[in-house]
Amino acid sequence: MFAGTRLAFSAALLLLGAAPALQTTAQAALSTERRETRITLDHFDHLFAETKVGGKRVGVLNIYSAAPDYRFAIEPNEGYACVDDVARGMLLLAAAPSVKPLRLHQLDLMARFVLQMQADNGYFYNFIWADGRINREYRTSRAELNWWSLRALWGLEAALQRLPAGGPTADRARRATDRLVANLKRDLAVDRRALVDAEGIAVPNWLPFGSGADAASTALLGLIPHYRRTRDAGTRALIERLGEGLMAMQVGDAATFPYGAHLSWRNQWHGWGNAQAYALLRAGELLGRRDFRASALREIDYFYPYLLEHGMLASFSLRTVKDRTEAVEIQRFPQIAYGISPMVIAAMEAYRQTGRTRYRDTARRLGSWLSGRNEAGRAMYDPATGRVLDGINAPLSANLDSGAESTVEGLLALRALQGTRLP
Repeated sequence: MFAGTRLAFSAALLLLGAAPALQTTAQAALSTERRETRITLDHFDHLFAETKVGGKRVGVLNIYSAAPDYRFAIEPNEGYACVDDVARGMLLLAAAPSVKPLRLHQLDLMARFVLQMQADNGYFYNFIWADGRINREYRTSRAELNWWSLRALWGLEAALQRLPAGGPTADRARRATDRLVANLKRDLAVDRRALVDAEGIAVPNWLPFGSGADAASTALLGLIPHYRRTRDAGTRALIERLGEGLMAMQVGDAATFPYGAHLSWRNQWHGWGNAQAYALLRAGELLGRRDFRASALREIDYFYPYLLEHGMLASFSLRTVKDRTEAVEIQRFPQIAYGISPMVIAAMEAYRQTGRTRYRDTARRLGSWLSGRNEAGRAMYDPATGRVLDGINAPLSANLDSGAESTVEGLLALRALQGTRLP
């Protein structure tokens, strides 16, 4: 999570005027790709389970699935299933071009699980134990403004686009997300205007955790469908202010490292959950904010090609000393699907919005990490089983486990490469 300087990008602004015709061309090409690509949900179904929480039947995803037989495992302090993974699984099901009855049943059960995890304060607990008890105490499971509450917002809003509008689950989901958004309006200090110092980098102080642009991007992606559904002026104001915070986290330009990347928190960048470019594209389109789109395209134009040419990174930090900014603590591993999918999805969205094929090419090159063009030298996605491996730990060394996060994030990237837009 981090800060940055804002740069002019007139080339991207010039694209906006031609967008309608370009979108038509891009959508036709995307339709062709959709016919040519196949996704397997067999391992997703292996991870899926029906259980009870609070006496209610729900659907969850087992978090851990360990090689070689892919039996389930549990983290002793957390639990065996969580809102964070189930909500992203809801995104995957809702993003399908068509939702068959079996998938709609799974989506309904998973939405019921997330709803059961909403606390009296409007935020969400994250983990459950094997006996269905909610983990209310551990630091990664408390009902607070945190990743899992924000992902619950996105997942429920995605499910609302597929669930029967008059059904009981949809009715509960609308009330739950309205309540959560009311919390965000109250708890996010979006009226602040200050930048604060983080190792010489100026970062905003009105995002989650102060400068958490990564978590803010997930919040934005949940707020966008909420605004489309409600047309609530407060939700729109929140989207605008969070988007402006993301832009303030952009650093570098075409010639200067990190080449337009949006930092994640304070002076740090990490690949996982770094969906700022995608969130800015979606928010920019919704609100007609050309500056949002220009900021997103700057990262896609300069930072993604840098990674493709010099090798993927897991994380780095920046610091500025005597007007000189330098990268420190550079880590190349682990490389995970959750770090690749945000870039693939953003590049495909850029292609959709601009019609420029170079963005589709960038997405395909990034997505080839899943098919074997990576430092482990092996396919991370198996189309026969639907497994996505848990990551690359070192050169020529892959983690053969296949948990819910890796599987769903990899499949989301493949959906995007097919031309399917996330809800």
